[in-house]
Amino acid sequence: MRFYGFAVAVGAIALGACAGGESKPADTTHVAVDTTAAATTITTGTSTTTSGAGTMAPITGKTHEVKMVGDAKGYRFEPANVTVKQGDGIKFVVVSGGPHNVAFDPATIPADVKGQLDANMGTDKMGELSSNMKMNAGESVTVSFGNIKPGQYPYHCVPHLALNMKGVITVQ
Repeated sequence: MRFYGFAVAVGAIALGACAGGESKPADTTHVAVDTTAAATTITTGTSTTTSGAGTMAPITGKTHEVKMVGDAKGYRFEPANVTVKQGDGIKFVVVSGGPHNVAFDPATIPADVKGQLDANMGTDKMGELSSNMKMNAGESVTVSFGNIKPGQYPYHCVPHLALNMKGVITVQ
């Protein structure tokens, strides 16, 4: 959402700068975008957890590696389907055929998981549940599955989704 707000602000500024050859003073309109994230605190018994867009949960288990590949065989994640435990992480590494990224369709992610998963992707993002593009071999995106409830989470590469570059992460 922040990306879209930024795009709207840039568009408004660009349109304001086009005075059409008239000698009007420059448009100094500013667009405010709310970049704060709401978080929900849930207390059950003696433990308190925070969900919603807030703090990234650390990787407390194993870090699995998934390769992002684009070659003569096509575009794919290797392996595409991964099973992890709560607290594990996945490091997605560009091997070839970039740009690549890792994205989750917000419509497929349960509402009570969306904010935490988004936070667990870190700050190097191009939008909600979508990492920035990685261009070169060796670049990577690491996603934590700390505080993510068990379930299946489909993911994909935005520029290669039409080429079937997608997979499913199963959290146990």
